[in-house]
Amino acid sequence: PPLKEDPKYSKYFKMLKMGLPMGAVQNTMQRDGLDPSIMELDHNKSVASQLKNVDKDTGPPLKDDPKYSKYFKMLKMGLPMGAVQNAMQRDGL
Repeated sequence: PPLKEDPKYSKYFKMLKMGLPMGAVQNTMQRDGLDPSIMELDHNKSVASQLKNVDKDTGPPLKDDPKYSKYFKMLKMGLPMGAVQNAMQRDGL
């Protein structure tokens, strides 16, 4: 069902309809153990259809990625961030 008609979230849409600010509704959702960012989704589409496209990051942490290790080493050696950024730009990253 559309988000605004989903029984799990109907209480919160009723609060909005009564004039409560979005922040108050999101705080209530968080207190109730729900993700408050759900209210920022399209209310006319189902939650599942909007969340199923979330990509999982399966790569290594950036500092361990061989492509970027050179730049983290530069930072560790004390080079200023600007110099490292320039090197990255020069290398096409």
